[in-house]
Amino acid sequence: MSADSTASSYGLPVRHEFKLTEIITAASAGTVIDWYDFYIFGSLLPIISPYFFPNAANDPVLSLLVGLLTFWIGFAVRPFGAIVFGRIGDLIGRKYTFLVTLVIMGGATTVIGLIPTYNSIGIWAPIILVILRILQGLALGGEYGGAAIYVAEHAPDGKRGYYTSWIQTTATLGLFVSLGIILLTRLSMTPEQFADPGYGGGWRIPFLLSFILVLGSLYIRMRLRESPLFVALKSAGRTSTQPLKDSLGTRKNWKLIALALFGAVAGQGVVWYTGQFYALTFLTAILKVPTNQAYIIVSIALLLGTPFFVVFGWLSDRIGRKMIMMAGLALAVVLYVPIYWLMIKSVTLPPAGSPPTALSTDINSTALVLLIFVQLVFATMAYGPIAAFLVELFPARIRYTSLSLPYHLGNGVIGGLVPFIATATVAETGNPIAGVFYPIAIALITLVIGLKFLPETSHTRICTR
Repeated sequence: MSADSTASSYGLPVRHEFKLTEIITAASAGTVIDWYDFYIFGSLLPIISPYFFPNAANDPVLSLLVGLLTFWIGFAVRPFGAIVFGRIGDLIGRKYTFLVTLVIMGGATTVIGLIPTYNSIGIWAPIILVILRILQGLALGGEYGGAAIYVAEHAPDGKRGYYTSWIQTTATLGLFVSLGIILLTRLSMTPEQFADPGYGGGWRIPFLLSFILVLGSLYIRMRLRESPLFVALKSAGRTSTQPLKDSLGTRKNWKLIALALFGAVAGQGVVWYTGQFYALTFLTAILKVPTNQAYIIVSIALLLGTPFFVVFGWLSDRIGRKMIMMAGLALAVVLYVPIYWLMIKSVTLPPAGSPPTALSTDINSTALVLLIFVQLVFATMAYGPIAAFLVELFPARIRYTSLSLPYHLGNGVIGGLVPFIATATVAETGNPIAGVFYPIAIALITLVIGLKFLPETSHTRICTR
């Protein structure tokens, strides 16, 4: 399928364009790398936290919590990135903006692999790390909205859920790639070589590899043209000259932003981070599954679950976005507690009084893969259709700014808190199941609001708004 038909529907002259599949591939490749950059930090937290944070080396729980908090800082600033880059995207264009965010993300990630440890430069080590994490969060705040909108504004009506669902796979694929590269690096050397805090440490390799990945993606993206809908708006003089004011300065649009946040994205965010990130933390920190084995378990589940983003995106074009997203939240609310209870029953924990480094034995890896896969299905139901839904909810002239803000508040701030709050709750209560109470509560609130107030958008023609 060509983007020519889409361009002509916006009143543009038909000219040679990339095929829609090539557009999706180019947009998705960059977004996968951005998510890879964002998540290798979280995947390597148990190893690198003691190197950058004073007084954390002798307390594994404190080290993990401080690292998770630093990890979350990247999520906390994502809404600010959404505002900054959303404004640029609505003023200048979608393509230009997600080229800039890709460069910022790749540069920050590469530098993380070069930072000296706390023992070498003292307090500057955590300060530099936090600054780079902030830059990562700002970049991702602009990246996702640009890629999702770019694909959606090329896609024909009636197939927008299917085509944008490929962008939805990128977050999971980025996590999968990060886990895969970390695992391959770990297996290529001794544990001592991988964990070496110096510049010879293998843990630095996944960060440094980002430089090469970003160069390749940048080359692919630079060949793309601007979104035809944005070109049509600009040619007609209908783009916003004040995107922040037009998006955040009207009561009508604030209602849409609040509805998107509390009726869809907040619940989607906690379900996504529970199934993919907290599940990994739960395996390693709480169930004491050996790290390499945990990576393999989660990677297999991710590989099995990723196609369902596209399945549910495609299905949302036929039966609607709302029904599928709400069903995913409802299943999570009802089944999280039994799922995590079964995960606990799938391992034999170290005896009471064992040292903190003691590992579990008799691990039922097959059961754990299945239980994490089921959680991923919930995530794909909530997340697969949401890019199309958000694009259809907001008008084109302020779409980048308006869409990005609720997405990154719900997905980044509320969802990104899941690993930290869940781990802290388990540490405080001593109840390994208690970690899922936070995502259950948020998903339930979103489910109630979404069922009552969320509109069905699948028949919206975005070129007319």
